[in-house]
Amino acid sequence: MTIHNASETIRVTPLYNGLQDQQFQNPYVDIDELREEPVPHRYIHGGFTGTETKFSFYFPAKENYTGRFFQPVYPVQGSENASQSHTSGIDNKIGFAIASGAYMVETNMGGPSSDSTLVYRASAAVALYSRVKAAELYGPHRPFGYIYGGSGGGFKTISFMENTTGIWDGAVPFVIGTPVAIPNVFTARVHAMRILKDKFPEIIDALEPGGSGNMYAGLNEEERQALEEVTRMGFPPKAWFAYKEIGDGALTVLTPAVMRMDPGYFEDFWTVPGYLGADPQSSASKARIQFKTVITEVVWPQKQTSSESHAASNMGVDEAWKMLETAEEALPFFKLQNVPDTNAYLDGAFIRICSGAAAGLDIPLGRIEGNIVTVGSAFGFFASVESLESVKAGDEIVLDNSDYIAIQTYHRHQVPSKDFVVWDQFREENGEPLYPQRPLQVGPIISCGGAGSLQSGLFEGKMIVVQTLMDESALPWQADWYRAKVKEHLGEKLNERFRLWYVDHALHADTSSNGAFDDLHIVNYVPVLHQALLDLSAWVERGVTPPDSTNYKVNDGQVTVPAKAAERKGIQPIITLKANGGERAEVSVGESVVFRAEIEVPPNTGKIVSAEWDFEGDATFPNPAILKHSNEEGSQAVVEATYSFSRPGIFFPVLRVASNREGSSDLYTNVLNLCRVRVVVL
Repeated sequence: MTIHNASETIRVTPLYNGLQDQQFQNPYVDIDELREEPVPHRYIHGGFTGTETKFSFYFPAKENYTGRFFQPVYPVQGSENASQSHTSGIDNKIGFAIASGAYMVETNMGGPSSDSTLVYRASAAVALYSRVKAAELYGPHRPFGYIYGGSGGGFKTISFMENTTGIWDGAVPFVIGTPVAIPNVFTARVHAMRILKDKFPEIIDALEPGGSGNMYAGLNEEERQALEEVTRMGFPPKAWFAYKEIGDGALTVLTPAVMRMDPGYFEDFWTVPGYLGADPQSSASKARIQFKTVITEVVWPQKQTSSESHAASNMGVDEAWKMLETAEEALPFFKLQNVPDTNAYLDGAFIRICSGAAAGLDIPLGRIEGNIVTVGSAFGFFASVESLESVKAGDEIVLDNSDYIAIQTYHRHQVPSKDFVVWDQFREENGEPLYPQRPLQVGPIISCGGAGSLQSGLFEGKMIVVQTLMDESALPWQADWYRAKVKEHLGEKLNERFRLWYVDHALHADTSSNGAFDDLHIVNYVPVLHQALLDLSAWVERGVTPPDSTNYKVNDGQVTVPAKAAERKGIQPIITLKANGGERAEVSVGESVVFRAEIEVPPNTGKIVSAEWDFEGDATFPNPAILKHSNEEGSQAVVEATYSFSRPGIFFPVLRVASNREGSSDLYTNVLNLCRVRVVVL
């Protein structure tokens, strides 16, 4: 805890050093062996007696060790072996650590607990014990330690740095939120998705290269207001290309927590003036469904048991929340006497049991197929899978979407302090909220419960934050909010200990893309994380100053960056691509199109090492480009190509490029970007 005044910051609660914590005085090792996969290393597994805390260490050969460790921090407490399920390509955390001369530390962070401080205390205990084992293996020394984590792991990474001393020397939090992010980033998004569901093709087309640029064209007043609201909240409009894939994110997992903390909201929404649902003419009221029917048969599939491998395989920043779900394969489905119209809005609806032994049970609805409904997999709406065994044929039910519609505008009733300026749209000119406010702020409660504290901006060591410009879940402006908190403490010395790098054309997920649809729009930002860890270690250990923070502006919730690499800074290459001299070309079948791209990387961040074309949208990038470097350093290049299309249609040719600090083709640190143009073939 800290207290701030005009001249200094005073710590009230001492920082945690872990040395005297009696809970973690008795470590044990139960596995110590040499492994060849995914790369040769020494694997040590163990825990702390009397606790649920477990750890895994991955040590390189002594001749390859350079005196440091990397410790990934996952969004939720899960498996200490999570990295063992991601051992190929760029997602290979173990391989990257070993290749970088580091050993890797992994922990379950103590497992589920009512003590919110356990998450950083357990992680600190594991880090400290890793140093003991490193000294045994390599000789007496103190390894430098670096943590990194994204999304929920970003909250934790920051909390660990702000609450401990002497444990970690630096951190790379990425795709981070603020204390008021949850559930508000998701509610605003899903509200817009409900209202705009039929308009997204036109919105996306307007935002694509060669489009009109006016994403509001053709929208009615309500649709325009919904799109403007979510945009001013910070949702990046170009991310709508993935509206079908991003769905409601973690909202179904978060909704039970809101229902427990603020149950009155879900009645007030429909009855109290000032809430959208209280207006009978609102789209919320018109979309509301309370459909009564009867279960005619309950069908149970063969039950499957969960395993650690399931937990370990879902620890990416976009997948980890799914660990909180119940496996859908283990759930029953219900045959119904009758079902709603196929056009009914049933997203997020409940199956409410109204009679029989299970009366009062709320079950999330999965999907409707004919007269069959499946059970959704959102944890928290029912006590357990076993509780569903009381549902029987003949039970009366209601399919009800009331609560899910209600939560979609929850952010309007959660107006926080004035430093969260994206909420200004919900304030009167005198600063008072436009809408009725709830008696508590849910976001900070959830954030603190998951990370052990709220961000203060006060930490020891050094930090590089990585944020993506198309992030649909950790809205880009949130990293700027944290930078401002850090600057409150560091002032003019900010650049001595802090960097913020924005990455363009990347969403929230930190794993490899999902094929054609993604690869034509986004790049993997994990190489930026890897380079940040290497730059951070060089900064801490040798005083090597990392590249500058990205130059950016925040206006009405949107983060914008300069078009030129030298002005934008950060470390990502920038592409300017033209087709027949513009962002849009119209040609006939068989007519040649001339493509030309200028590529540059920010000063002192490396060399452009590769470029590849995808002309027709199959996402295989089958056409390697010839780089013509424009300067001796290789930081500028030109790529040219001529291509003709054999069939009519609208095409979006893509050029994807990579830069590398050392000018090599290292998989782990090849920083990517792409650029698209439109070609209309008549």
